[in-house]
Amino acid sequence: MTDLQSIKTRFGIIGNYPALNRALQKAIQVAPTDISVLVMGESGVGKEFIPKIIHGESRRKHQPYIVVNCGAIPEGTIDSELFGHEKGAFTGATSTRKGYFEVADGGTIFLDEVGELPLQTQVRLLRVLESGEFMKVGSSQIQKTEVRIVAATNVNMLNAINNGRFREDLYYRLNTVQIDMPALRERKGDVHLLFRKFAIDFAEKYRMPELVLTTDAVNYLENYPFPGNIRQLRNLVEQMTVVEQERTINSVKLAEYIPMQTQLPAVVQKGNAVSSNEFHSEREIMYKILFDMRNDLNDLKSLTSELIKNRESGDLSNQEKNLINRVFTPESQNQKANSLLYFENSGQNSSSISTSNEEYQDVEDIEIEETKPDSLSLQNNERELIVKALEKHKGRRNKAADELGISQRTLYRKIKQYNLED
Repeated sequence: MTDLQSIKTRFGIIGNYPALNRALQKAIQVAPTDISVLVMGESGVGKEFIPKIIHGESRRKHQPYIVVNCGAIPEGTIDSELFGHEKGAFTGATSTRKGYFEVADGGTIFLDEVGELPLQTQVRLLRVLESGEFMKVGSSQIQKTEVRIVAATNVNMLNAINNGRFREDLYYRLNTVQIDMPALRERKGDVHLLFRKFAIDFAEKYRMPELVLTTDAVNYLENYPFPGNIRQLRNLVEQMTVVEQERTINSVKLAEYIPMQTQLPAVVQKGNAVSSNEFHSEREIMYKILFDMRNDLNDLKSLTSELIKNRESGDLSNQEKNLINRVFTPESQNQKANSLLYFENSGQNSSSISTSNEEYQDVEDIEIEETKPDSLSLQNNERELIVKALEKHKGRRNKAADELGISQRTLYRKIKQYNLED
């Protein structure tokens, strides 16, 4: 059997992490057979080396080796790409074309991102795996092929099966032997070796001095999570080789390129927060933000009114009176009845606030309802959001209120306002 170190040298693989060695050793062991192999691992971990090793160490090494990126081929043309088509089979099919399975007869096909295959294509692939038979698009003639299939994916296949996006029978047919490639963050001892390898390669490519890491920079790299794995590290070294004038790199300089904590904005969901798939456009997201802001404003008005009512002295400063006028004065006469406080410039002394029951409403009933034409779209979207939340939780108002981020009493008022009674 081929020595492991000679395989690493031949294919340019750097590292001595035990899980990496096990993956390479398993690839060498299954290479002489025709068994199907499924390579699992995150994006950028180097899954493409496994099918190369399997093909190079098999009896098919002198036959075709074809790489197919299943995620890069449009759904409408992938059957034609894989299995070929007859002339006139569809618009634009001006001649008969051979597919990858016909061209690779006797060799190996590497199906990268196999988890992205459409369900219809999965049925065709399953037939090839089971019997070696396929038909071109637009043809009724069965053809035979004898290929070895190695597939790879970064998708959680069990979740894809449960969600109906991948056939279970095809998964078990592909996954006769599974090879797992470890993430770079698990290979801390290999990070510096990979950095040095890339630094030498790019220094030679761009005819520049080689980058060198300080001790603190090595520690920084080894503790960085590398979500993009080896691909991210390679791009980092290439960028620094070209950009940096100083060839000795410390941790401070590394932090400028790969900060330990990302500064990108993130959506944080708590409790029964609305899932992202419920908002199908940026407009709906903006409506939700506006609703939240209006609710916050109403809560602020309620709090202010309670503070005023519970105040021992009824005297207000000029600054307080101006603030109240600005916050609570309605924009139109129709909104006057719904306002908590309304100061008329004529006929009422603005230095005092009436405390009669007629002037004050219940705190939860405070809201300025806008009826202007330009607010109708906003109200319609608010109504739709409430309907969606109620339908999702089957009328349970407490759950719907939590999801919308409002109180149950506010939701009850909205239901009455939009005539959404059960």
